[in-house]
Amino acid sequence: MLLLQIDMKLKLDVQFSYDGENVYDGFRQEYLDTLYRYAKFQYECGNYSGAAEYLYFFRVLVPSTDRNALNSLWGKLASEILMQNWEAAMEDLTRLRETIDNNSVTSPLQSLQQRTWLIHWSLFVFFNHPKGRDNIIELFLYQPQYLNAIQTMCPHILRYLTTAIITNKDVRKRRQVLKDLVKVIQQESYTYKDPITEFVECLYVNFDFDSAQKKLRECESVLVNDFFLVACLEDFIENARLFIFETFCRIHQCISISMLADKLNMTPEDAERWIVNLIRNARLDAKIDSKLGHVVMGNNAISPYQQVIEKTKSLSFRSQMLAMNIEKKQAQSTKNEASTAHTVHAK
Repeated sequence: MLLLQIDMKLKLDVQFSYDGENVYDGFRQEYLDTLYRYAKFQYECGNYSGAAEYLYFFRVLVPSTDRNALNSLWGKLASEILMQNWEAAMEDLTRLRETIDNNSVTSPLQSLQQRTWLIHWSLFVFFNHPKGRDNIIELFLYQPQYLNAIQTMCPHILRYLTTAIITNKDVRKRRQVLKDLVKVIQQESYTYKDPITEFVECLYVNFDFDSAQKKLRECESVLVNDFFLVACLEDFIENARLFIFETFCRIHQCISISMLADKLNMTPEDAERWIVNLIRNARLDAKIDSKLGHVVMGNNAISPYQQVIEKTKSLSFRSQMLAMNIEKKQAQSTKNEASTAHTVHAK
């Protein structure tokens, strides 16, 4: 009967005015505890939509200092993931991250543990949400707390960060972040290696094209058998071949198609068609000599001005990320101050 009364009150009176921190006068603390336990019961029964609904009501009714506040955010995120509501899951992931980062009560060890859990749970969202591959780069590579958590607790996450960068559809952004990724992979190579990270290391650190080709074959097996990455297989192979080709072209002016096909693990006919498509789509400045079976690269020297522009692209991107993080911090601080002022005024 108590649960039914709580349910009716929530459905009828949830439109009342509140600031997200004050508990509605009609509720006592034991009612909210019962609501939390009921939401947990719904989750354990497999009623994820009901659990998500009740946890949402619980979250907006309790202050952030409530003993079950953080657990309710985890439960809401899990429910949305299990229902495959990726847009709502992304919002819950962002809210949970802000709560963990702004929690000054927990110890550094507890915060590290919470961030490690968040990193692993976020893989469900990042590899299903349309903007997930952008967000995983921003969170895992350019947020120091989360990069430190990866390096300290779970270096195997570099596999997913590397895949997200290689398969990113924004070519300009992909090239900018590759340098930062290579530095991290080099730093962690003594603790963690797999074919995906070794492919990047062979190509951009050692410039070993034969080893990169072997690692690319191994990457196919890894991607097919990885729950999160199996859907990225085609994009990964296509972009990885393009990386090999671009790096090879920086070193050689005239390239044999048969030798290039061997480097890319393709037949000469497929390699020629692939290069023709690159030229046709304006992604490559080159000509094909079919008689000799060669690809002749265009001789377009980069001016000093263009070199300066290329060097500053990465700086511009990182500055933009820093500005966005500062804005988020300021917005959160303003919200907390307003909430505190409202609470003091109400008292």
